[in-house]
Amino acid sequence: MDRWRPARLSGIGLIALPGGCATRPVNPAITQVEPGTGCRDEGLQVRGKAPCRAFAALAALLVVGCTTIGPATIPRDRFDYAAAISDSWKNQMLLNLVKARYGDAPVFLDIASAINSYSIETDVSVAAGFQTPLASNANTLGLGAGSKFTDRPTITYSPLIGEKFSKSLMTPIPPGALLALMQTGWKSELLLRCCVHSINGFQNLSQRSMGGHPADAEFARIIGALDRIQQAGGLGMRVVREKEGSGTVLFFPPRAAGPSSADIAEVEQLLGIKVKAGEFRVTYGTVPRGDQEIAILTRSMLEILIDMASYIDVPAAHVAEHRAAPGFADTGGASGGLKPLIRVYSGTERPGDAFVAIRYRDTWFWIDDRDLPSKSVFSFLMFLFTLTESGGGQVSPVLTVPAG
Repeated sequence: MDRWRPARLSGIGLIALPGGCATRPVNPAITQVEPGTGCRDEGLQVRGKAPCRAFAALAALLVVGCTTIGPATIPRDRFDYAAAISDSWKNQMLLNLVKARYGDAPVFLDIASAINSYSIETDVSVAAGFQTPLASNANTLGLGAGSKFTDRPTITYSPLIGEKFSKSLMTPIPPGALLALMQTGWKSELLLRCCVHSINGFQNLSQRSMGGHPADAEFARIIGALDRIQQAGGLGMRVVREKEGSGTVLFFPPRAAGPSSADIAEVEQLLGIKVKAGEFRVTYGTVPRGDQEIAILTRSMLEILIDMASYIDVPAAHVAEHRAAPGFADTGGASGGLKPLIRVYSGTERPGDAFVAIRYRDTWFWIDDRDLPSKSVFSFLMFLFTLTESGGGQVSPVLTVPAG
């Protein structure tokens, strides 16, 4: 005779539980059994451990339903989303640089918002059915439990078009902003080569398909002298209030006269200014109005992208077939004494150690992760883009996020 474990209920002839419990019919005459009484063949009897497993699973679901998932998701989501946005931003910037080299229009798609909501639901149900009179093969008791977890991210994209495109990409950078960046530690050589067309009429290298030209020798001498003066701590600036608004003034502190006196004299001679005046007004333009003014013709972000794209190493066949514009190496840009600001490599195989890599026209373009100067310049471009980006007039969509 098999060993049975009795489970007895008052007035119930059959219990139905998940897990395939084995039952035996009960004697309808037995309607009341006190807990702890001995086991006899009559009465409801259940074999196996299925009921225990069912009740254990039900208890686990109830415990999960009482826990919270909010705080635990913050460290993971914040860093994961930040890393994903950063990587996509780098890929987008490099892709637009490459597209500019191929004469393709740049397209920028901003992430306006990233919202993630979680929900967890649990439910428990108990059902019983009885027959009158009691019948051992018709009376039932059912237990049920369920759980549902939902991860619902909502990401909103905003294309850079219309007025926002015009202000962000086609508006020249104010000269005062460049001097402010110099004060924060950015190298003057990088800023002037990247963001300036000319200083007091001396032209920078231009790689535009229409109107491109080599750099004037005087321009290379000016930015070299200013860079050495800056490294010696000899560049100063301040903002002054004027009738037509605020203006930026550049000056050479007296302490810089010693170590940088030769460079200051060279800047004075090339720009046609008088250092004894003490300070010089910096304006946007091509030609200064006097010997106490420095005229800087700055570039827009779109012009910066086009010129920076000239340093990309594209396949020679693409240039020969006029698919891509000639670059820095093709036009002899190094002949003016200037070196490439950034190195972007190309190849048919995906690079193994890249800081950023994108695929365009069946060709891979990337920046080597071991090329720190190129990574710094590329990061500067991204930083500069955030400075020029304007959100004026942009209406963000209204999102309704469920709270429960």
